[in-house]
Amino acid sequence: MANANVVELNDTNFESVVSSASEPVLVDFWAPWCAPCRMLGPVVDEIATESVGKFKIAKVNVDDSPIVAEKFGIRHIPALLYFKGGEKKDQSLGMTGKAEIVRRLEALA
Repeated sequence: MANANVVELNDTNFESVVSSASEPVLVDFWAPWCAPCRMLGPVVDEIATESVGKFKIAKVNVDDSPIVAEKFGIRHIPALLYFKGGEKKDQSLGMTGKAEIVRRLEALA
């Protein structure tokens, strides 16, 4: 079930959503066939629910949006990219714990 607090990004809306956000943005690059992505997904959803108004949380399905994935050099998933003011500021690859994700977001706030 989709989380109403998570923005689904794609090749068309990525730039406009990320660049217009006033708060730090976490973008989870994932694919449905990726087991670690499916494990990380609920963690990202939980952060989205707990941080409404503080951070913008978004996901990109790399199979459906290959252009944006290529633009950011996404070769391995899951990949988390952290944005502030429309610019990529940080990234983490692979399974990342909730506390570490929140710490990186708070560093951008």
